[in-house]
Amino acid sequence: MKIVNISENEYSLTDINIKDIHRQKYCVFDLEATGPNEDEDNITQIGAILIDSLGRIEKTFDTLIRPLKPIPDIIERLTGISNRDTEKAPMLSEIYEDVSHFCQDAILVTQAGYEYDWPLLVNECRRNALPMLTNQLLDTKALFTYLHPEINDIISTNFLIKHYTIEDSDIRRHSAIGDCELIRRIFLELLKEYRINEIDEINIEKPIIIKKVKLQKIL
Repeated sequence: MKIVNISENEYSLTDINIKDIHRQKYCVFDLEATGPNEDEDNITQIGAILIDSLGRIEKTFDTLIRPLKPIPDIIERLTGISNRDTEKAPMLSEIYEDVSHFCQDAILVTQAGYEYDWPLLVNECRRNALPMLTNQLLDTKALFTYLHPEINDIISTNFLIKHYTIEDSDIRRHSAIGDCELIRRIFLELLKEYRINEIDEINIEKPIIIKKVKLQKIL
């Protein structure tokens, strides 16, 4: 996987090759943090859902993380995670082995993870002297763009919900495990469309250009 930032609005993606995509095991994951800056903010929650090749849930993982910096009020309101909630939670270094064991050799699946979750995890591992996960990583944004290069919209979560008419009224957004379930539903719709188009391999050798999600300012 090679990601090159082109501008504040776009990045290019190359060097991804996954065969037999309909016969793989996947681990959907999502992170919540103290803010939207992957270089400076800390993880406050990790959610993950392990699914088999048929999309069935095998097990889930959900834990709060005690960050090194306080959670701002606006983030508390957005995620529902307060400083009081995390004050007795484990540090990332204390729970990281469990996270790694849960994912094992599954292919990781995120939404906008190339832009935020993955760089955030890389930085947190560096700060805590932890070995970075070596799993292959897929992003539903990139999967959609690979399938639909003709669409120039920002492939946000809401875009994908609308495009695939996904039911989300029962999901708590901005909760790591809730967002994992939403990503799982999006991912299964993508796999369905890949199957309809008889695509069994993701092979990104030539760069594809992906528009970044525009985050609202945290005031």
